[in-house]
This record gives sequence, C-alpha cells and structure tokens, in this order.
Amino acid sequence: MSHLSLFKDALAKKGADAAIITNKIHQRYLSGFDFDDGLVLVTVGQSYLITDFRYVEAAKAQTTPEMQILTPTGGQLVCVAGLLSDNACKTVLIEESDLSYAGFSRYSEILKDYKLEGGATAILEELRLYKDEQELETIAQAQSITDAAFAHILKALTPEMTEIEVALELEFFMRKNGAEALAFDTIAVSGTNSSRPHGVPRRCKLEKGFLTMDFGARVNGYCSDMTRTVVLGKADAEVKKLYNTVLTAQKAALDAAAEGVSCASLDKVARDIIDNAGYKGCFGHSLGHGVGMFIHESPRLSFAAPAASLLSRGHVVTFEPGIYLEGKYGCRIEDMACVRPDGSFYNFTKSPKELIELF
Repeated sequence: MSHLSLFKDALAKKGADAAIITNKIHQRYLSGFDFDDGLVLVTVGQSYLITDFRYVEAAKAQTTPEMQILTPTGGQLVCVAGLLSDNACKTVLIEESDLSYAGFSRYSEILKDYKLEGGATAILEELRLYKDEQELETIAQAQSITDAAFAHILKALTPEMTEIEVALELEFFMRKNGAEALAFDTIAVSGTNSSRPHGVPRRCKLEKGFLTMDFGARVNGYCSDMTRTVVLGKADAEVKKLYNTVLTAQKAALDAAAEGVSCASLDKVARDIIDNAGYKGCFGHSLGHGVGMFIHESPRLSFAAPAASLLSRGHVVTFEPGIYLEGKYGCRIEDMACVRPDGSFYNFTKSPKELIELF
C-alpha cells in the first residue's frame, strides 16, 4: 500500500474525516512531491495538494496519481474549508507541533465549522517507523554516495586543509555524485575540536590527532548518516586505546542487534564496554537514532528508551558510540543499519572503520 493509503486507513481508525498536513517532509512523504508553499489535505475519500502556479508543472510530473492538484485563487485555507464541506468532513486532524499560535488562530477562524484536533503528526511518525523495500533501497543509495565520499576524502586530505575545507569537499562530492541535498550540516572537527560531538568546522588548518567526520546524503527525500574518525599523524598508545574501545563497543552493539532486541539493551552493550575501559561519563549521548526522511527520528537506541521499544522490521537506526575527553580530543564511529522486512539485520555502511593514520 502507498503511504497515502496507509495514512487514510489510520485516519479512519482514529475516527477522523480529514487531516491538514503542513510539515514539508510529511507533505512529500504522502504526495511524493517536494515543495515549499502549500498544504496537503487528506480526506478519507479524496486527497489534495494545494499550491500555487510556480509548482504546478513539477507537481503534475511527480505527485502520486491518488492526489488532486489545486491552485486556488481565494486563499489556501478558504479552499480547504470548501473541500472539507464537499467531502462532508467534521473532525479534522492537524499537525499541532508544526503550527504557530498565529497559524492555529487563523485555522480556528477560517475552519470554525470543523472540529480541529491534534494527532496527524503522531500518525505519520508511527507510519514512518516502518520502511518498505523501496524506502530501504533509497536509503541504501544515499549511503552508497556517503561511502564513496569517505573514500574520496581519504585521497583528498592534505595537511594544509582547514576543517571547513574538509566539510566542503565532502559536501561537493556528494552533491556531484547524486545527492539532491545534504542530510544535515557536515561535521569535520580535528584535534581539540574533536572533543565536541557536534563541533562546528573551523577556518583553521587541521590539527594533528583525531579528525572526526560526520556526514550524509539525501536521495529522493531519504537520508544517510555516517561518522568516521581518522588520525592525522601517528597514533600514540592512548589514542589507539580510545579508538579501539569505541570500535569494540560499536561492533558489539551491531553484533547484538536483531529483530525483537530492546533498544535500551543495545545502548547498554556499547556503554558498558566504554565504561569498563575507564571512560565512564565520556559517552554522553545515546547509541543511536532512527533515520528516514528526517535525519533524527524514532526509534531511539538509548538507555532511556521504553522497555517496549524493540527493533522491528522496517526500522533504520544508527550505531554511533563515542568517547569525548573535554578540551583534549574525541572519537565517534557510526554505521547505519536496518531490520529488513524479512526479519534479517543489514548494515548499509561499507566504509572501513579500522584505525587509519594519515600524513
């Protein structure tokens, strides 16, 4: 079934007649079309993509045939009100977390004849948890570009480069080789800057020591996410110990992953290895997170994950333990993997992760 059909079924089960979708990524998830100005209206019967003249030609070529394309002249919400009436709708779900107070006030005024309720986002988040074969294939394409970017940067790196130049080189390669966009802002941090898990690339030459690169591509709306840490110069005994502890923790968590395994237990596998190696308190984030059309989504591989949160078929998650010594350096290694629809576990990431020394 299409995403739109699944969403319609979920609406009916919830007792709602329609939903107004305002989040750009959710609009694309349901319609297949990426656009910036408009609404998606889904009723149990007909569904509509409401936009303006700038997007009509592209929308006709890309939007799912299940969705009617409209370009109203009297205002988009006024158009929605008319369509709700035409489809005999009463209860309408909205994406309450996506609307400002001013936006909701306008909805309440123009759509005063309808019962507006939150809950559309929750339905979509639940549907997005479970990727089908086509979605997994698209994510694999995005990761393939990301793997190729890592192979490229290993050859392109020079001691004279700055962190921002490393980030830009990765970004240019991914865009040139098939990415429609970046999955997120690229991280490339070296030396003392690598102790910051989400450090910002600087306009200064690469420091000796760890160089952590966290990057990903976006293909047809779907993201990839990978982190690799290399050593610039020769690794001393402590650098090797820290790196290999992170690698051992990551491999152990990946080996433990399977359908039905709890998300919290996977975090514990990696965290116990890091803690027992003498780095307790230096792994401050969770083991991983879901990836799809959003770079961070459910499920979470976290010590705080509910006991009922289990790896299930269609889940795509990252495995990214790290150790960070404040003011000194840090290291993270990240792969992206999934439980396939047949129940098997699969790692999308093909890049090497044994310790690499450069220069």
